[in-house]
Amino acid sequence: MTDDRRPAETDLSRVRTVPVAARPNKVRAEEFATPPGDDRSFAAFVRSLPAILKADELRRIAAATVAAHRAGRAVIVMLGGHVVKTGIGPLLVRLMERRVITHLAMNGSAAIHDYEMARFGATSEDVAAGLRDGTFGMAEETGRGMNEAFVLGMQQGWGMGESVARALGALPALAQPELSILLAAQRLGVPVTVHAALGAEIIHQHPATNGAAIGDTSHRDFRRLAASIEQLDQGGVALNLGSAVIMPEVFLKALTIARNVTQGKPTNFITADLDMQRHYRPRMNVVQRPTLEGGTGYEITGHHELLVPLLSWMILEALDA
Repeated sequence: MTDDRRPAETDLSRVRTVPVAARPNKVRAEEFATPPGDDRSFAAFVRSLPAILKADELRRIAAATVAAHRAGRAVIVMLGGHVVKTGIGPLLVRLMERRVITHLAMNGSAAIHDYEMARFGATSEDVAAGLRDGTFGMAEETGRGMNEAFVLGMQQGWGMGESVARALGALPALAQPELSILLAAQRLGVPVTVHAALGAEIIHQHPATNGAAIGDTSHRDFRRLAASIEQLDQGGVALNLGSAVIMPEVFLKALTIARNVTQGKPTNFITADLDMQRHYRPRMNVVQRPTLEGGTGYEITGHHELLVPLLSWMILEALDA
């Protein structure tokens, strides 16, 4: 016996349509990219980018940074180590020279790479090879030089970033001092802070390691960052470049302190996270949570050696326009 029952089907003749003219559209023709013309300047390149998604957001971040600079608001730049060892230092130095960056904060690995580049002109060892025989991270000069700087910094009441910069500046000969963001910050009077994670950095393996000095100088830098964060209020900018864990965690706690001692300020500022991958902590602790009381957070994914130069050039171009 055959079962003639069939599933029901919607009769499409009953569907209601709307005219295209009445439909809201997310993309308009004037937002499309334009190909190169006679003007091949960098400014023309920026104008040629589509006003869509991340290209438009990058423009907004650059514009907010320029606006913060002109209004005398804080522009805090936070770094992970990979950003330094991919050659971004000279761009950050230029932004400090133009008085755009008002505070430079970094994790311990960023400080190590910067120290080695300034002192020796090279950094970033082969971890796998050194791990086989226990020589990974055991460079004598790096470990001793930085740890002795922390001890002196503890004695003198300096922060960790200041201690390393002073130690570098006191050396008789440096291979590439012009590449150092630590030295540039010290020379230009820009607060530079280093936020250590005890046991996570190669210099903590060295015989000269002094835990008390690390804690004293890095905690002083934590307090200095909290003071700078107060200046983000009403139009400042905080950029996190390539730190997936340490700087997002430090930033959130320092922001809490700033709001605790200033009756809820700062609010209404811009944050942005630029990194190669998306991570939970930067999204929550930099992009989303800090701007809930006002402001905007952005996240753009891409390689540091492409994204950071592009953003830096956009900022510098706008300053000269």
